[in-house]
Amino acid sequence: MAARMRGLYYAAAAATAIAGILHLIIATNVLGLNLSIGTFFIIAGIAQLFWVVPMIRRWGRTWYHVGISGTAALIIVFATTRFPDNPITGRGDQVNPMGIVVELVEAAFIGLTAAIIVRESRLKEVGVKTGRKTDTEAA
Repeated sequence: MAARMRGLYYAAAAATAIAGILHLIIATNVLGLNLSIGTFFIIAGIAQLFWVVPMIRRWGRTWYHVGISGTAALIIVFATTRFPDNPITGRGDQVNPMGIVVELVEAAFIGLTAAIIVRESRLKEVGVKTGRKTDTEAA
């Protein structure tokens, strides 16, 4: 049981790390063309790489919810910028393989993190310790 839970944390950390690395790669490709978009990808990439720490260190549900929310916001921005005459870029951007991969690993992060939240809640209900302090114990 503990190994399976550990695997969920590592898989979620890997998913957000992959998305962060890909965002940084995208940033290097667009930075010379558009400084604001390049800066956006740098910030998104660094934030996603940072999110490896709360997942591996098991910082708790508050951190998991913030990670899910931030990642969902990135997915919404991606989807919005693909529509013509959108409010962000004013034109519809292309859907390319790199973008699809980024969105898939971001969706995987959300799914894995949601699974962690559900499993931790169920384990807490039955009184099983996960080896870390819960949000209520830490306070």
